[in-house]
Amino acid sequence: MANMLMEGKKGQDWLNLVLAICLFISPWVIGFAAETAPAWNAWVVGVVLGVMALAALTAFAEWEEWVSVVLGLWLIVSPWLLGFMANTHAMATDVVLGVLVVAVSGWAVWDFRHPHAHA
Repeated sequence: MANMLMEGKKGQDWLNLVLAICLFISPWVIGFAAETAPAWNAWVVGVVLGVMALAALTAFAEWEEWVSVVLGLWLIVSPWLLGFMANTHAMATDVVLGVLVVAVSGWAVWDFRHPHAHA
């Protein structure tokens, strides 16, 4: 029974959940919680990314992965669009985690669209 419950769960969704948690706690761990734009960006995107990962783990739908790709792309460009590129710690955190989220979510979409690749 446990195997049946885990069968639909993708490793990529677990990775995105871990990335979401890392993003959410990053303002405190890395030390930019006092800075409004980067901290709130990390908290809001972390929560939405976490919700998308949990939704995909519960009932997978391809659109959830595409939302995660968009969130990752947002993380990559947000230091420039929100004006906190001078905070190198926050900027590096967003860019690195954004690249990882795009890669993991893109991998999930690729797996979904190419199921024969695993046979």
